[in-house]
Amino acid sequence: MPRLLTVREEVFPIRGTFRISRGARTEARILVCEIADGDVVGRGECTPYARYGETVDEVARAIAAIGPAIAGGLEREGLQRAMRPGAARNAVDCALWDLEAKQAGRRVWELAGLPEPEPVTTAFTLSVDTPEAMGRAAAEAADRPLLKLKLTGDEEDADRVAAVRANAPKARIIVDANEALTLEAAVALAPALAEAGVELLEQPLHAEADEALRGVPFPLPLGADESCHDTATLPRLVGLYQVINIKLDKTGGLTEALRLRAAAEAAGLRVMVGCMLASSLAMAPAHLVAQGAAFVDIDGPLLLARDRSPGLRYERSLVHPPEPGLWG
Repeated sequence: MPRLLTVREEVFPIRGTFRISRGARTEARILVCEIADGDVVGRGECTPYARYGETVDEVARAIAAIGPAIAGGLEREGLQRAMRPGAARNAVDCALWDLEAKQAGRRVWELAGLPEPEPVTTAFTLSVDTPEAMGRAAAEAADRPLLKLKLTGDEEDADRVAAVRANAPKARIIVDANEALTLEAAVALAPALAEAGVELLEQPLHAEADEALRGVPFPLPLGADESCHDTATLPRLVGLYQVINIKLDKTGGLTEALRLRAAAEAAGLRVMVGCMLASSLAMAPAHLVAQGAAFVDIDGPLLLARDRSPGLRYERSLVHPPEPGLWG
């Protein structure tokens, strides 16, 4: 019997409203890919992202379109050539990893030749709001070891950071501008960030304008998110950034994410592992990539009103490795 690929949409409500510089959301629309081989089923999850020209419907069609090739025996290596990097390939790639692990009676980390994963500490994201509201949110999360702030590029960004620092004095802080700053604004804001102890400024400029960062000194590390997708996009970033943010929905799955991590480390870049708004099924493979990363940001399920069951076990910000019943 040939392998059968199916894809379906699931909607998870967000806890409150999640805001970044380019808009607000109240729900996460995700796609689940399942590949059945007899009684064994592998699963993968992705979040289509409009910033990269993706829609839920188009990504679902792309996943469905690879179904005949999967039925004909297409494996992960062939998948890397058959589909471009992005959300669709991520869901299929992770489903193939899960299927292979179940059929082999082994864990994905074993198949990938990785050490057994350990718990990691994730950032907890505070979405964009007024400085006062973000200060209150920081006070509620002050016991979390790492906070991530979303910025907007407006004149209140320094006040947002100051309010969070005042209300969470012991937390480590990273900030994400989501391409909202100009070079002049980033240079002007950076000293206040450094004085507040911020450890990373993520994607200050639009990905198409970030060459302007080359040769400009900053008092804190810069991280590439929208500018970094897969290994093909990596070489240009050396000299612009010190950290890259690996997300499986950008790399097109775990297979390329592991390659990107190795290539980044070989190039002298530090690694951050991030996520889209999604459930524990999407975080599970990212957890493997996050082992030993400089920054981990796989808090997607913490921002949802509900997660899937079984899900990852979160002890506040400590994320435990996935159990086989979830993935891998």
